[in-house]
Amino acid sequence: MNNKLVVGLVITAIMALAIAWAAAPVFAAQALIRAAKAGDADRIEQLVDFPALRQSLKDELTSEVAAEMRRDPRLADSTLGGLGMMLAPMLLSGAIDATVTPEVVARMVTTAEAPDPTVRDQPEPGDAADSDDIHQAWGYRDLNAFAVTLTDRDHPDQRLALILERRGPFTWKLAAVDIQRGGSA
Repeated sequence: MNNKLVVGLVITAIMALAIAWAAAPVFAAQALIRAAKAGDADRIEQLVDFPALRQSLKDELTSEVAAEMRRDPRLADSTLGGLGMMLAPMLLSGAIDATVTPEVVARMVTTAEAPDPTVRDQPEPGDAADSDDIHQAWGYRDLNAFAVTLTDRDHPDQRLALILERRGPFTWKLAAVDIQRGGSA
């Protein structure tokens, strides 16, 4: 009887660890959303890998600008368009490094909008539209990436996926975004 008790306790402990391991990104995402709604910059700072997030935003916005320039026939075949495609990543990089702060992350989470690096004064999270209008979809992308996809009910064809990445067995941080716009590449 004693062996059965030990085996049962070991199985229970393994199951509890597996459940905690699988649920950890959900708790991290919920903490990020609560901190964003409260405007808690210190807590957001703890939950975000800012260098990784900034690089992700640079990649996303640079590809979006390049796609827009390719679609514009006036720019696609001109020297000016080529120069713009060369300069855009450099300009976006500096702007994103300067503007992506805990307050901007809070705004992204509460409005489902990627930051616009061309706008210096971003509205505060509390100034945003009603956050109840933001639909959230949650799910694993793989074992080390978990996405919270945010969709504003007024713009259902535009989505912002917040990608949390594993930073330890039970630790997750916001490290990337995936901007999905209807009609865009």
